[in-house]
Amino acid sequence: MAVSERTTEQGYDGVSAFPGAREETEEPPSALQVWLTGAIVVLPLVAVGVAVWLAWGRGVTVTDLVMALVFYVVTGFGVTVGFHRLLTHGSFKARPWLRVALAVAGSMSFEGNVVDWVATHRRHHAYTDRPGDPHSPYRYGTGLRGQLRGLAHSHLGWMFRNDPTPAARFAPDLLADPAMTRVAGAFPALCAVSLVLPFAAGWVIGGSLYAGFTAFLWAGLIRVFLLQHITWSVNSLCHVVGDRPFTTRRHDRATNLWPLALPSFGESWHNGHHSDPACARHGLGRHETDVSAGLIGMFERLGWATDVHWPDPERVERRRRPAGGEAGEAEPVRTPVG
Repeated sequence: MAVSERTTEQGYDGVSAFPGAREETEEPPSALQVWLTGAIVVLPLVAVGVAVWLAWGRGVTVTDLVMALVFYVVTGFGVTVGFHRLLTHGSFKARPWLRVALAVAGSMSFEGNVVDWVATHRRHHAYTDRPGDPHSPYRYGTGLRGQLRGLAHSHLGWMFRNDPTPAARFAPDLLADPAMTRVAGAFPALCAVSLVLPFAAGWVIGGSLYAGFTAFLWAGLIRVFLLQHITWSVNSLCHVVGDRPFTTRRHDRATNLWPLALPSFGESWHNGHHSDPACARHGLGRHETDVSAGLIGMFERLGWATDVHWPDPERVERRRRPAGGEAGEAEPVRTPVG
């Protein structure tokens, strides 16, 4: 379904299914798209089952868990700090080498190439929870059946649809950046590196092919599985379950979901983010842990990041909803959409 102002604005009441959603009028995706997306989604899940079977009676080595944590942190920050806060929203400026390093780390998460990821997320902000949003859980309406179907769609079903986001419209700045286009082109190779490195490290540290294989499972595929589903949960759960202390744009139902705050590195303070997308800190409350913002702060102190958009206390209070009040219209979204 092409993105158009007509289909995204006319006749949507915030409750009904998106126009054409129930009929699924767009052309079906190609077999190649289905197989590639299916492999990215299913293989990490299979790895979980294999790893549990291998660990039964043997346990899991500390080396595998440490490597899994290291790769999760590196690739996770590549997504949250690099893909999201830096490249999508311009929450800060980074030195060229850091910009590339974060884009490479994010690419190793198996969540898509950097240009397409940024374009899709900017489109999500342009049409949040309205027709045109590529992964809104309200696509099929707000009734129970529609909501359950919408959650499945927003979590991973949307990736199996033929609903491309035009990068020329939503990410022209990245298309004009030779470094980013090279990183995007290297996405398949970076995915391979993301799995080969754990295997090689496990082989060297453990001294056997079996050690390399278990590292490949835990620090490779299982790490990918966990990071993917945490990211996808922000798309799905963080628009349905949680608190909404701040005003957002019309129909935008983004929520704060505290249980996901640590594993998502602060991304699940989603209502705070949607209330001010360009802000470098998403956790706007006093006790809202946001480790991605902490990393950006460290980059700033080291002189690697400049022009950081930190929260303005007055602006935060202006966007705060009265207790029990309805969400209102926030100020215009500061997201660089072409």
